[in-house]
Amino acid sequence: MRNSRRSEVDAFIVMDVMEAARQAEASGQHVIHMEVGQPGTPAPAGARAAVTRAMADDPLGYTVSLGLPALRARIAGLYRDWYGVDLDPARVVVTAGSSGAFLLAFSALFDSGDKVGIGAPGYPSYRHILSALGLTPVMIETAPENRLQPVPGDLPMDLAGLMVASPANPTGTMLDRDALAALIGAAQANGTAFISDEIYHGIEYERKAVTALEISDDVYVINSFSKYFSMTGWRVGWMVVPEGHVRTVERLAQNMFICAPHVSQVAALAAMDCTDELQANMAVYTENRRLMMEGLPAAGFTEIAPPDGAFYVYADVSALTTDSRAFAAEILREAGVAVTPGLDFDADRGAGTLRFSYARSTEDIREGLARLKAFMDAR
Repeated sequence: MRNSRRSEVDAFIVMDVMEAARQAEASGQHVIHMEVGQPGTPAPAGARAAVTRAMADDPLGYTVSLGLPALRARIAGLYRDWYGVDLDPARVVVTAGSSGAFLLAFSALFDSGDKVGIGAPGYPSYRHILSALGLTPVMIETAPENRLQPVPGDLPMDLAGLMVASPANPTGTMLDRDALAALIGAAQANGTAFISDEIYHGIEYERKAVTALEISDDVYVINSFSKYFSMTGWRVGWMVVPEGHVRTVERLAQNMFICAPHVSQVAALAAMDCTDELQANMAVYTENRRLMMEGLPAAGFTEIAPPDGAFYVYADVSALTTDSRAFAAEILREAGVAVTPGLDFDADRGAGTLRFSYARSTEDIREGLARLKAFMDAR
């Protein structure tokens, strides 16, 4: 059978690292996972209890394509509670994870061949999904002095769209209100559609993240229950779109997905009321971040910046290697710690960077840092 040219996307390297770690574990090695951005905690207890009740009492068939009305209303309430934004629930679309939201957003906004800007380093699946849809990802090299976030002066004039993430993956850096407003203003002045990936909102440290909806209604906002709500495998997320785009997105969702998984929507609705448990998870991330900011420099990874949010540290290791993929493989083999090569996030500069995730238990983070120090001391 023939393959399409659109299918010729690069691998998502962190998934390859996960598989290498799985093979190492299968052979008897104990691996500390610092590669994947996945909370070490399960879905909140209230969410799991709600699913148990629903499985006994509800056939859990199709929902309407935009999602359970109660969940859409509760998500709209989150914007009031977190940001003081009065959001019409009709603009909320429940999706099959943020990945489903990306597919819907890119399909609703862009035509084949359109150019969509992405900051580098950035989440690799942005560019791979765009390519698979016949769109053209344009990597925008960001500067350390801008905390590896794009600024208006970085933007090409011919972009159909701009995707921005704050807190960002892999850096954990955030845009403040002025910086985000400047990007939205620059995009809109050029007729460029603005998409804000806010999947790490809720996981912040010194200050609250700003949603693009505080600045404009003429944006797409994408979020998910995977990170703050600790529900990665449930594959449920959401997007907020301008009022005039709801029907367009609904038609696409009807045909692409029918709906997000009903059982996951039930869990998501209950998870939103599990504040105490979710904030306890945040206390773990906060301690893990403190340990990372002490332990990584002690191990020899000194070129790092404190993350504002999410649960990653992005390290410049260009003084240690010119091949981050080989370096990550060496760390896994010799230290039993799985980390992600920067090539996943930045094809041009990623050979000299690594991403460390601290989403797991504090015990794992302490052990991983001890192993990294022993490895680097012996190297």
